[in-house]
Amino acid sequence: MIPELFHLGPIPISPFGISLVAAFSIAFMQLRWGMRRIGVGTEDDANSILLAAAFGAIVGGKGYYALLYGDWRLLYSRGGIVYYGSFLLAALFVYVLLRRRSLPVAAVADAVGPSLAAGYAVGRVGCLLVGDDYGVPTDKPWGISFPHGPIPSRAGDMERNFGVEIPDGVAHDALLSVHPTQIYETLIALCILVIGRRLIIRHRSAGGTPSLAWRPGAIALLTFGLLAVERFLVEFLRAKDDRFFADTLTMAQIISLAIVAFLCGLALRRRSSGSTADASGR
Repeated sequence: MIPELFHLGPIPISPFGISLVAAFSIAFMQLRWGMRRIGVGTEDDANSILLAAAFGAIVGGKGYYALLYGDWRLLYSRGGIVYYGSFLLAALFVYVLLRRRSLPVAAVADAVGPSLAAGYAVGRVGCLLVGDDYGVPTDKPWGISFPHGPIPSRAGDMERNFGVEIPDGVAHDALLSVHPTQIYETLIALCILVIGRRLIIRHRSAGGTPSLAWRPGAIALLTFGLLAVERFLVEFLRAKDDRFFADTLTMAQIISLAIVAFLCGLALRRRSSGSTADASGR
């Protein structure tokens, strides 16, 4: 693993910091492309959305991390940006921005969904490079060991920090191979990105009046939903210390379920309002 790449004076630059910048840059390029294809907003709107999302992501991610561990000193630590804290506050900031600029929320969200998948995929590469957010021990041939990082994947460290049960006879200083959940998430997020891009292209090239399924917001519902499902499933393989619910579900899984339920409610509301509009038009 690579704890640091170089220094800018007294400031150490880590692979995660570089990947975070790359994630926002790639997400912005995808957002700008999506907004152009859908035909909503301007270049200035895209810039403002990125700034609002970036500020919300950093503040929300750090705030959630400090709240999760009950230590506000963690706000000033270099590490510890929790995805769902970032996502929720960034979503709120972007929503407020769209309302203030009188931009169509659903249409812009269709462009935001794939861009979030793009940024998430790149961000997880940074986690891999610094040895963070890995999975539970595995004997699969693609398992990876992390001798360095915030918490090395040594038996004693994983047992002490994550409550992982270590088989008898395994030394506490033994380096274990674990599920590279960062790679899993990157690959799945890239698949979601491809799906979102293809839907934007098909929607734009179809012409005419879109069907109910292709009304503004449909692509956002799908991409956000797939990202939530992905996170829910991969959490079963993550080495985590916050399995609060029946010693099985993590807080991230509860939030994922809440997001899926919320999105399903929006989808049902869209379908109901569409059916009502069709009936009144006859």
